[in-house]
Amino acid sequence: MKFTLHFGNNTFPDLAGTTRLARLAEAAGFDSVVAVDHVVIPGSYTSTYPYAASGRLPGDVTASLPDPLIWMAAAMAVTTRLRFMTGVIILPLRHPMVLAKQVATLDHMSGGRIELGIGVGWLKEEFEALGIPFEKRGKRTDEYVAAMRALWAKDGASFSGEFVNFHDVSSNPKPVHGSVPIVIGGHSEAAAKRAGRLGDGFFPSIGSQVDTLPLYDLARRTAEAAGRDPKAIEMMAGCPDALPKSGKDPKAAVEARRKQGIDRIILAVHAFLPDLEAGLGRFGETVIRTFGNVP
Repeated sequence: MKFTLHFGNNTFPDLAGTTRLARLAEAAGFDSVVAVDHVVIPGSYTSTYPYAASGRLPGDVTASLPDPLIWMAAAMAVTTRLRFMTGVIILPLRHPMVLAKQVATLDHMSGGRIELGIGVGWLKEEFEALGIPFEKRGKRTDEYVAAMRALWAKDGASFSGEFVNFHDVSSNPKPVHGSVPIVIGGHSEAAAKRAGRLGDGFFPSIGSQVDTLPLYDLARRTAEAAGRDPKAIEMMAGCPDALPKSGKDPKAAVEARRKQGIDRIILAVHAFLPDLEAGLGRFGETVIRTFGNVP
């Protein structure tokens, strides 16, 4: 079982806090830290935020939300083992050739410690502000994934699609292991099917308002139908009963998730505040060292 901390960049948006979090997470034995993404947040919107009962983004629009890739670069520079994942970057809002270069560079410079968590997006007004069509964003996402993997795979790459086309181009450096793991985010059936077709991992979110367990089964069935090994898709989930203030037995909660076929537990970092040092250290000693592979 792997353990990951979520909401790293918006909980610790400054360099001092980022450094503190990254070093403490690594020392406690966490596998990775997740950084979230929005390019802009409109002052008013009618779109429904799908990960809270209120349907609204939590917090104030003036709160700092550093770009996840730049934030990850800062955090990776002060660690040696800790991995970093976007959770999730809104892929249709990014040019795939530029993003492929940025992510491969991060992966190369970190020694292969980067994962690209992607989503199709839900905030229509953000798409409108950036001049990108909200329609067909799912199809655009699938095509962007294929285009990025083509650039990572070899030099002299070519790709022809509806949204992106290139011929005989090279992008270097390449990812350390030939590609960067792509984790599919989203709590919809479309997201589960996307994970089954093309994902290296599946993360329905720790805050979705639906029962996510059937989605994991759908991802596995879709993988089989596509001729893929379902076990090759890393299944990720939240675990509220493992959090410090839940009053529950965290080891029993993690064991229950393990029996459900979950490979990685993702926990909100702010649940370990205000005493981050003690909170992460205690969780590392009592839980991670029971289930995780701690160096």
